[in-house]
Amino acid sequence: MTKRKPPKAPNRSRISPARPRPGGPIWLFGAHAVLAALANPSRKRLRLLLTPEAEQRHGTRLRPLLGDAQTAPEKVKREQIEQKLTADSVHQGLALLAEPLEQPDLADILIPATARPQVPAAAVRPVILVLDQVTDPHNVGAILRSAAAFGVAAVVTPGRHAAPESGTLAKAASGALEIVPYVGVTNLVRALEEMKQAGFWSLGLAGEAERTLADADPGGPLALVLGAEGPGLRRLTREHCDLIARLPTRPPIESLNVSNAAAVALYAITSR
Repeated sequence: MTKRKPPKAPNRSRISPARPRPGGPIWLFGAHAVLAALANPSRKRLRLLLTPEAEQRHGTRLRPLLGDAQTAPEKVKREQIEQKLTADSVHQGLALLAEPLEQPDLADILIPATARPQVPAAAVRPVILVLDQVTDPHNVGAILRSAAAFGVAAVVTPGRHAAPESGTLAKAASGALEIVPYVGVTNLVRALEEMKQAGFWSLGLAGEAERTLADADPGGPLALVLGAEGPGLRRLTREHCDLIARLPTRPPIESLNVSNAAAVALYAITSR
């Protein structure tokens, strides 16, 4: 296999800026999502609603997180929270109005592992997840949760045709949105090329690939690329992957849900 050239410093003039934030504040809901947002010093909090039942259940964890009057909780009935959310939102008596997170630029993610003094170079294998037009917020949230569990450096998506930050996504991520950078780029193909220049191999998952993930994984820094369910990887995205591989599923199951595929692939990659 051809060796990857030594990583270069990211070229900021060529890398897309961070994902533009949505038009205004969003409602986060559910115990894990809200508590994680309150614990995140980068999250600007505006308004916290909770029921007496939620205060009783989560008071021990809540009190240390409420360090300013700006987020003094408002005790309300469940119906008052439900008026702020969609009908199917499982809020568990907690809702937080907050500004969307400021996400880093891709260049900030592509610093070689050896340049990160807080992380020994041999201790962590740098992995970036790249989502090619995966738009379902439940899937993206679940992927973020797996990304946090397996130490992924970032989840990168197109600026368009991607799931924006939302309460539904944050609930599915179960706190991981506050941990894993969720970076949007203008041009996904260009971003893949920048990852290669920084020393990352790009490996796309496709059910029809000849080689399995175990046979194709090149080792070292890796950008794992997954496409949307149904369409899969777009042609240009596939063409700019160094390698294409599949998960060795057995009939009659030909493929996995994209979030399940991400979890299985990350386990296989990070356990090597």
